[in-house]
Amino acid sequence: MNKILNYILILFLFGLLSCDYKPILSYKNYQFSINVNKISGEQKINSIITKNLNSLKGNEKEYYVSLSSKKEKNIISKNSKGDPSIFELIINVNYSVELNGKMIIKNNIIRKTTYNNISDKFELESYEKNIMHNLSRNISDRIIFSISEINE
Repeated sequence: MNKILNYILILFLFGLLSCDYKPILSYKNYQFSINVNKISGEQKINSIITKNLNSLKGNEKEYYVSLSSKKEKNIISKNSKGDPSIFELIINVNYSVELNGKMIIKNNIIRKTTYNNISDKFELESYEKNIMHNLSRNISDRIIFSISEINE
């Protein structure tokens, strides 16, 4: 009985270790590069998106991206004292993609999230920066994905 349990445990470990997880956008070998040439709007959002897009360096095609971003912070609900209790952060990015001087994509991406107010203002600001960073990375991944769909 003990030997059978050991064999099952060993088979289970081999099965578990043979699983291979790879994120879709991280390990894909893209055959194109992206250069951001025009930027307007929210500087922090644009720098995160630009950094992520410029990290792709392929060797075949070179796409040029123009970005325009806008950030909006709204109060969704207030408590009985009138202080904000739930916020909504909306990031709106308009982008266009050019290849050989021709515009091939013109799109708008909107990402939003809601979050609760935190009494510590420093912690709230840090949390908002983290949310903004995650939403901006999500937008840049979406831009990369839209270009990769055309490139295939």
